Amino acid sequence: MTDLAQARSALRAAGLQPDAAERLVRDALAEDLAGGVDVTSVATVPATATASADVVVRAEGVVAGLPVARLVVAVSVPAAEFDQHLPDGARVRPGEVVASATGPVRGLLTAERTLLNLLCHLSGVATLTARWVEAVRGTGVAVRDTRKTTPLMRELEKYAVRCGGGVNHRFALSDEALVKDNHVLAAGGVAAAYARVRAAHPSLPVQVEVDTLEQALEAVDAGAELLLLDNMAPPELARTVAAVGGRATLEASGGLRLEDAAQVAATGVDYLAVGALTHSAPALDLGLDLHTR
Repeated sequence: MTDLAQARSALRAAGLQPDAAERLVRDALAEDLAGGVDVTSVATVPATATASADVVVRAEGVVAGLPVARLVVAVSVPAAEFDQHLPDGARVRPGEVVASATGPVRGLLTAERTLLNLLCHLSGVATLTARWVEAVRGTGVAVRDTRKTTPLMRELEKYAVRCGGGVNHRFALSDEALVKDNHVLAAGGVAAAYARVRAAHPSLPVQVEVDTLEQALEAVDAGAELLLLDNMAPPELARTVAAVGGRATLEASGGLRLEDAAQVAATGVDYLAVGALTHSAPALDLGLDLHTR
C-alpha cells in the first residue's frame, strides 16, 4: 500500500511542507470530484478491477514532483502501491518510466489528471530552469526565480526550480526586503528608502531595485549590499558592474531572454532573475499508461 505517512516523509525529505502539499492535493482531487464520482470510470471499469500504470516520459526534459505524485496516489488510492524509479532532477527521455502505481483501476484513473497536472507542470518548470542554467554554465552566474508563481503553488514551483539547477529568491514578503521603484517614490529616493527598511529590519537581507548606474551608486553608497538591476541592457550592466566594483551582489532582471542569457551573464552580474521559470514554463509531456490484467 502507498502509505500516507510514507508519502509525507518523502515530501519532508525533499524539503517540502507535507501539510501544505496535502491540502493542495486534496483540494485538487475534490475539484475533479465536484459532482460526486468519476462517472466515466465507474461506468466502464468493474469495481474489483486492478492494474498497473506507468508514468511515461513523452518529451525530453527534467522531472520534478515525484514525491507529490506519490502523495496524490496515497490520498486518492490508498490501496495502491507507488514506486518511484528516478529521482527528481533526473534528465529524462521519451519512453522512460519515472514511476509506477498498482492498484484499483477506478482509483488510478480518477487520480490520473491531478497527478499529471502537478507532475507535468513541475517538470516543465525544472526543464526550463535547466535550459537557463545550461545557457550560463561556466560563467559563475546563478539563475534565480522570482515571486511570479502560481498562487498557492509557490513552494512546489520553487522546489522545481531547484530540481532544474536554479536557486531561490525570497519566498514571501517577510523573509527578505526588496525596495522597488514604488517604494523609492514613496520614500523620496533610493537612499531614503533603503535607510528606512534597514532601520526597521536590521537583521534582514535588503535588496534595492535600481534602473540606472546613478541609482546603483546611490544605493551602494547608502550601504546596500544587494542590487536588482532592472531592465538594463548588457552594456549598461557591464558599466554598473565595473562602477560598483564588488561592493554589492548584483542581479540582472527584467525582460531577460534565454537566447541572451550568456551575454547578460558575461557582464559580471552574480544572478539572473527569471520570472519565466515559473510563470511561463510549458508543461513537460508525461502520460499515464495503464496495463490491465
